[in-house]
Amino acid sequence: MANKIPRVPVREQNPEVRATNFEEVCYGYNDEEAMLEASRCLNCRNPRCVSACPVNIRIPDFISAVAAGDAVRAGEIIAEDSSLPSICGRVCPQETQCEGSCILGIKGEPVAIGKLERYVGDRGLREGRKAETAPANGHRIAVIGSGPSGLACASDLAKAGYEVKIFEALHKAGGVLVYGIPEFRLPKHDIVEREIAEVTRLGVEIETDVIAGRTVTVDRLLDEEGFDAVFIGSGAGLPRFMGIEGENLNGVFSANEFLTRANLMHAFDSSYDTPIFTGRRAVVVGGGNVAMDAVRTARRLGAEAVIVYRRGEKELPARVEEVHHAKEEGIEFRMLTNPVRILGDVNGRVTGIECIEMELGEPDESGRRSPVEKAGSEFRMECDTVIMALGTSPNPLIASTTEGLETTRRGCIVADEEGATTREGVFAGGDAVTGAATVILAMGAGRKAAAAIDRYVKNNKGN
Repeated sequence: MANKIPRVPVREQNPEVRATNFEEVCYGYNDEEAMLEASRCLNCRNPRCVSACPVNIRIPDFISAVAAGDAVRAGEIIAEDSSLPSICGRVCPQETQCEGSCILGIKGEPVAIGKLERYVGDRGLREGRKAETAPANGHRIAVIGSGPSGLACASDLAKAGYEVKIFEALHKAGGVLVYGIPEFRLPKHDIVEREIAEVTRLGVEIETDVIAGRTVTVDRLLDEEGFDAVFIGSGAGLPRFMGIEGENLNGVFSANEFLTRANLMHAFDSSYDTPIFTGRRAVVVGGGNVAMDAVRTARRLGAEAVIVYRRGEKELPARVEEVHHAKEEGIEFRMLTNPVRILGDVNGRVTGIECIEMELGEPDESGRRSPVEKAGSEFRMECDTVIMALGTSPNPLIASTTEGLETTRRGCIVADEEGATTREGVFAGGDAVTGAATVILAMGAGRKAAAAIDRYVKNNKGN
């Protein structure tokens, strides 16, 4: 029986070797491995994996195509609901979504849905995907941000016949896919740039170095430059800090700055003039995926790298796979520990961090048990750098320069389920609306907004 076949393992770099380079950790499935893993799927009559997927990919159908050796058909099925399969297959938290609901996981290991999606996506990139576009309809749409939400929205609108232009603040398109996720998890040239090329092949124009709210405003795009609608997919790139003493010392980074410098500015390459100082020992504060990315990057840059997290290991919000890989690479985890002060020398450089031990109390609003300080348990750790990976919020610049655009108290743009905001003709989705979330949720929001923009234009601007 199919469910008696063990899960096909994914080949990976040796931990001792990969901890010294930025090459991709996982190698992915070859054709034979993918077909064998796909044969494990039970093709459930009521597939729970589909309802657990944020964009409801027809998972059993695409897996059946893989099992039959038809990767092209599998790609066509995924494309009905997902714009970025090679990316989502690598970075989405399948263990809490599709794979977490796979019936095989009840008594064994679930089907490796994410690895199969990656396999199909990569085959499509290598062999070329075919995407048909409708005739030009004469309408222009502006998209702010070239991350997963903006790319998905632009792609769908271009296929529907719209002239789409993306405005990106940085010098390279891709948003968090380029500046936030390290090369060893998501290759930039082989995967991200090729995915973006697929979008531009549809006719989408991307203009970089444009800061929405400064270089151009939403009001100007609508009122002066002739765009029929605007989609805001600018993400959540404003880092949070703890507000403790010593955060202004030299050697304290936000994870955003640290990862952006490493990814976009090639700080890991000694031939570039953008080094990152990590020193002998780097402490990363936080327990999410960004914290894992930062601490593993610091490790690859030569530092002894430590995670400091105020809850226990069971409460870590990072993907299980990322925690596992970090441990394999020699990352130290200091659980139930919280910083209270960053220490420095007379020259203003970080010399250490003062922490206090924690214990878990009653659950908070998120359902996780709240950490409580243990009196008298303060201690110090020597370190040369401290990296804060405590979450992000949207940059307020766009909302503050757009008439009639409402935001929440946390700075997120107010939008309905279809992405419509409080300003007519302006739509938003992804992290700019929800705060920091996953790639596939952002992508799904971009696609919903694209459909809503299409209806809006047809109803208000004529066919």
